[in-house]
Amino acid sequence: MAVWQQVLALDAKFNAYRSPNNPQFRTLYIRRRSQLLREHAKVEKDGTSRKEYLHIRAQLLNSRYGSPAFSDQGSIKSRSFSLRSRNTEQSLDSLAVGGESRKYHHRRHMSTSSLKYLYEGPMKHVYDSITVVPTVAAEASRAMAGGKTLSENYAFTGMHHIFDQHSAAVTSVKFANDDKSRVACSSLDGTLSICQVIPPPATVICMLKGHKAGVTDFVWSLSNDVILSVSEDSTARLWDVAAGSCLRVIKDSVGAELLCCAFQPLNNNMFVTGNSRSSVQVMNMSTGKMYKGGSSKVTGRVNALTFDASGRILWTGDERGSVFSFMVDVATGKLTKTRRMSVSDGHPITSLSARAWISREARDPCLLVNCCINCLSLYRITSDDGALQLKKTFPVKQRSAFIKSTFCPLMSFRQGACVISGSEDMCVYFFDVTKESKPCVNKLLGHSAPVTDVAFNCDESLLASCDANGMVIIWKREGKQGNL
Repeated sequence: MAVWQQVLALDAKFNAYRSPNNPQFRTLYIRRRSQLLREHAKVEKDGTSRKEYLHIRAQLLNSRYGSPAFSDQGSIKSRSFSLRSRNTEQSLDSLAVGGESRKYHHRRHMSTSSLKYLYEGPMKHVYDSITVVPTVAAEASRAMAGGKTLSENYAFTGMHHIFDQHSAAVTSVKFANDDKSRVACSSLDGTLSICQVIPPPATVICMLKGHKAGVTDFVWSLSNDVILSVSEDSTARLWDVAAGSCLRVIKDSVGAELLCCAFQPLNNNMFVTGNSRSSVQVMNMSTGKMYKGGSSKVTGRVNALTFDASGRILWTGDERGSVFSFMVDVATGKLTKTRRMSVSDGHPITSLSARAWISREARDPCLLVNCCINCLSLYRITSDDGALQLKKTFPVKQRSAFIKSTFCPLMSFRQGACVISGSEDMCVYFFDVTKESKPCVNKLLGHSAPVTDVAFNCDESLLASCDANGMVIIWKREGKQGNL
């Protein structure tokens, strides 16, 4: 193994200790380190200095974080992975995307050549040189974490605050990235709101007004400085969060209602929309124009879409019950349709959410799907082009409403892993995806209309849920985040 690869492996080994409450930062850090180490190795003539650097860095990291523990007697910081060199099954991307992180810090200014270099250049064999495998240390870590069950871990003390600033159904609610306090909502009353939930008192910071019809979906940019929204008025709007003003209005190319949107995880200058005329479109935020080759058709209204953590696979769900997967060229925005899978013919899909890891034990890429068949479905992602295999279903009431779900953002050392969904019966449901029987571990009651969306903040101390009457409830969880 080259010296620079040894440095990378050393950094990866200690990466889990950096910012334990901020997995997205760790993702950005290790990816950037990979790029810089490889670039420097290409021009370095004398390897002696790099060997000396490796020795000194190992001493500093050991001094700062202590020696990583992999024995059964390890502390809560024990890591359930080992590093191997070459001929392995998994890339560094898989290690880096430990949660739902979907980020790269050169988001808007990354050049086409840099993106190609990141995935197609000589860096590729570096990614392939590291794998993550389960070890007995995970059991030790769970024992150190305490004896709480998953249902106890997701118990709530009650309502932290109730927002009612919207006069029609709230279609989506999302906390800002890596943010405990700011949450935004979109509504069919044609507005969006940005709220501050902590410290108290909780307040509405600003209302974003400009859409001429209901706002169907929105998403925060990686840096939280921009919000992208789409609407039944056939436009996408980019909002300056700090100023509370509209930066740009982008009209749909065929004048169709826009129903869903997402930023490309590695390049926030690129975003995707789905419309009511069965089109998926990849757009350039700077120019407001569609990328060449960045459009494709599905079988019905595009109700939902989501990327995998690498930004190379895109899934869409339509009104006819089909999920399509696409390969996305990160550099050019070109879409290539790869797979089609029917969840339930004729029953609309309303939400998609992808996750690379379900628990700390092993990588298990999954797609969470809401469909109007009274159940929430979990699919295993079985191939590099987005093929799906049904893994499990969970009962929720959904026959016609646009209900959404999400993975819990943090992975616990405890046995089990949790997903959350809204429901037409006005409840919020928590399901343990590892349980074979009685998977529902908690249920929150408080809404007076179908619960349309749910979202945790970054440390899971607060949960937001919204409903078809325009109400948003902020729930406060028992215990402390540090117990996870």
